[in-house]
Formats: sequence, structure tokens, C-alpha cells
Amino acid sequence: MAQEPKQERSMTARVGRDKQRYGPNGERLVAGVVPLSADRTKVLLIESSGRKGWVLPKGGWETDEATQEAAARREAWEEAGIETVVEKDLGEIEEKRTEAQIKKYGATAPRASYRFYEVKVTEEKNSWPEMHKRDRQWMSYAKARECLRERPELLEALERSSVKRS
Repeated sequence: MAQEPKQERSMTARVGRDKQRYGPNGERLVAGVVPLSADRTKVLLIESSGRKGWVLPKGGWETDEATQEAAARREAWEEAGIETVVEKDLGEIEEKRTEAQIKKYGATAPRASYRFYEVKVTEEKNSWPEMHKRDRQWMSYAKARECLRERPELLEALERSSVKRS
């Protein structure tokens, strides 16, 4: 893929869902990344802000963003402080949580439709918008798989990526 232009990066993370895009069935459209090291032996996970554990960088695709890819790269910056190059579209992943699981973390949370992109991390910044509420950590495939076991949609994105599994 072609080198993507550097985007202007704000040190303020977006909040709220007033610009959130929704699909034809009312599902929230979410974009995310599977950030890989240059040699594809590690994946970068971030601490979840809403609950304990580690997740992939992801968030809502907003109405002022032309593509889900642009939204995914913004989320990578805001949540993980990384500059990225998209290497592969990992496709759409349907919501896998049950209604009870969704309600557990907020009765108003709609179902989601996810689109993930495999990205190569080109730069890790020392400061980023959500650095005070999220840590980031490079992990082997096996460790990342274990951390994502309770988030099947994120695990599926990891499995679709070309991370080395040894």
C-alpha cells in the first residue's frame, strides 16, 4: 500500500457519540487496528478504559471522517499514541457479545459492527491524548490471544492478521 500522509494530530481525544455513524440496523460502526511490529512478531495492546484488561485500539467511525480507515488510524493515535501505515483491511466483524454482556457495560450501548485494519507501527510517541488513562504493551501472539479471550470480536481481528504465531 502507498505511504499515507501524516495527519494533523490533536492532543485532545474526541469524546461523546454526537458524530457517531450507525449502520442500517442501528448498529454502531466501529473502526480499529491490529498494530504489529515491523517483524510481525508482536502486537500492541492497550489497557481498556471501561473495564480491566487489554484490548486493541478501536472506536466509533464519525461523520466527519471519510473512511473507516481514517477513523481507525485516529483511534490508534488517540488511544495508543502510534503513527501507523495500513497494510491490510481485515474486513468486517459482527458483534459477538450477548445482549446481557452489552447491557452489563451500559444499557444504552448499541450492538456494533467492527472493521479492523492490520497496521505497521511507524512511530510510538512519548505523549498522546489518552496516555494518562491507558498503558500500552507489546505482546507475543500467545499473550495477546490470552488477553483477548473474553472479547471474541477482537480475538477474531487478531486471528485474521499476519502476526507470527510462534
